[in-house]
Amino acid sequence: MSLSIRGAWLFTPVLHEDDRGQFLESFTQRTFSDVTGQPLDIRQANVSESVCGTVRGIHFAEVPPGQAKYVHCYSGKILDVVVDIRIGSPTFGQWDAVELDSRNRQSVYIAEGLGHAFCALSQVATVGYMCSTPYVPAREHAVHPLDPGLRIAWPTNLDLRLSSKDAAAPTLGEAAQSAVLPRYEECVAHYNRLRTQHTP
Repeated sequence: MSLSIRGAWLFTPVLHEDDRGQFLESFTQRTFSDVTGQPLDIRQANVSESVCGTVRGIHFAEVPPGQAKYVHCYSGKILDVVVDIRIGSPTFGQWDAVELDSRNRQSVYIAEGLGHAFCALSQVATVGYMCSTPYVPAREHAVHPLDPGLRIAWPTNLDLRLSSKDAAAPTLGEAAQSAVLPRYEECVAHYNRLRTQHTP
């Protein structure tokens, strides 16, 4: 299912449950390609563990090549947030949020050029990210997750915890002035190249 931000999708797996437990296919290339029209070339897989109230993000990488992410909550629960930070996008500055947990087993795909963040809602949350490119510190950037201009609906009943890096990140407006944000037309051209390379 596509989310309100172009380039973001929610995937809901079929759960097979019996008295032994549960089995699911959390990712298949064929299903992903059928939905998005392109492959996901996984180059790195990360796992983070976060205590309740931890906010990670809003993170993004320079495009090209950018870094697409396929995000899954292995244990606990998170509020996963996609932010359109692409200069020139019709939905620039807008965001969408989905709860991911270890019961619904849903995943979110975030295309290159979009900002990504999440907040841990459970006592501990373990999150996995399959990434289209390796982590390159010099090409990684952040926007402040509590930017009042974004008005992201973070939980109000939790003490939010940010890393020192995220707490020092610029607002979306400040990032736009510094010319660090991806440009929408460059991102769309990149998506089209990926679709052209895709052979069903």
